[in-house]
Amino acid sequence: MAIHPIEYRYGTAEMKTVWGEDTKLKKMLEVEVALAKAEADLGMIPKEASEAINSGTRNVSVERVKEIEDEISHDIMAVVLALSEQSKEYGEWVHFGATSNDIIDTSTALLFKDVITIIEGKLMRLRSVLVDQADSHKRTVCAGRTHGQIGIPTTYGLRFAIWAEEVQRHITRLTELKPRILVGKMAGATGTQASFGDVGIEVEERTMNYLGLGVAEVSNQIIQRDRHLEFVMFMANVATTLDKICIEVRTLQRTEIGEVQEFFGSKQVGSSTMPHKRNPIKSEQVCGLARIIRSQVEAEFQNNTLWDERDLTNSSPERMIFPESCILTDHIVGLCANVISNLRFYPENIEKNMLLLGGLNMAEAVMMQLAREGLGRQKSHELCRDCAMRSREEGKDFLDVLAEDKVISKYLSRDELEKLLDPHNYIGTAVQKVDMVVERLKGGN
Repeated sequence: MAIHPIEYRYGTAEMKTVWGEDTKLKKMLEVEVALAKAEADLGMIPKEASEAINSGTRNVSVERVKEIEDEISHDIMAVVLALSEQSKEYGEWVHFGATSNDIIDTSTALLFKDVITIIEGKLMRLRSVLVDQADSHKRTVCAGRTHGQIGIPTTYGLRFAIWAEEVQRHITRLTELKPRILVGKMAGATGTQASFGDVGIEVEERTMNYLGLGVAEVSNQIIQRDRHLEFVMFMANVATTLDKICIEVRTLQRTEIGEVQEFFGSKQVGSSTMPHKRNPIKSEQVCGLARIIRSQVEAEFQNNTLWDERDLTNSSPERMIFPESCILTDHIVGLCANVISNLRFYPENIEKNMLLLGGLNMAEAVMMQLAREGLGRQKSHELCRDCAMRSREEGKDFLDVLAEDKVISKYLSRDELEKLLDPHNYIGTAVQKVDMVVERLKGGN
């Protein structure tokens, strides 16, 4: 019986497979094999034992591990005993010198390695989608808004370019954190490597080399959780970017704004009672699940504050934090990419909203030109503000108010004012900025 929505509603099969019981067991067995190989290299165990342990992994099943765990109430020792059974007369050499968290933390790094590969690919796709939209809409002039109020114009291309750059920073962060996250340990019960004799450092380095992981330079019984916390915070950071993007989509899809709309299938139902509805449900899902991802950060902060060489309070929350954060982050990155790539634009509404204030939002353009003509910036600001307030209060056309002003008319003609009030003429370097971003990110740099 499925209980958690991840089981049946959220997440990709690819990412769920990473966190499935079979994969987690496989990674732990890979660590045991790498340890045995390293120890055989150093003459600590017979070479035949290493080969037998490697062969034995083929027949270790999740079901058998669970049977043993039910008897002994220890999950990692259950793995050790299940592998020992399959290693025949060499079973006593399994897990030689290791402690449970040597296996857990190192196999977790292997899982994170797969996770990062998947999420990195999804982020690159999202970046590509945003770059394409930036390029396509670099000249789509629209109302800019600050404090929820219409301001001077911007372009849709600039919005997409800003988001593309933010996603690129996440990709860069992911590259930078890999050396800190993708590390394992083979340090024994308190980190002294005493169980490996005087070759502990060599055992650890060889084991990680076989696994393609870095080495945690120093550790106690566990790898310190600041490393894991950094990855959880990274995913929360990504989720917040997606949240921001999808909040904007939802805002712009509001009926009274109506500038963009999520893709809506021909048979899709928007409401069980209101047949006309077309709701931004995918964007809402991104925003909702971002809250869950961010909520994991506090628990992982506390997982770094363990007693002495370690206690077990990190174990139970991490069984949920790691898979949930990874599965949901992967899910919403892909979902956001689909939303952006399939956005429908409504040019008539974009234009209507941009002109909604009858030119009032272009007062800055008039102010700046008056300043250039010699009136001075502060005087120009006050004059344009007074004209804007009069236009609002008296219900007069802003152009008429400006053209009738005795001071302004000395500097600017009505035709000049009309051009200044055209929002299409006031987008500055927006197109150039987008072109720069597109050129830089098209090649993945």
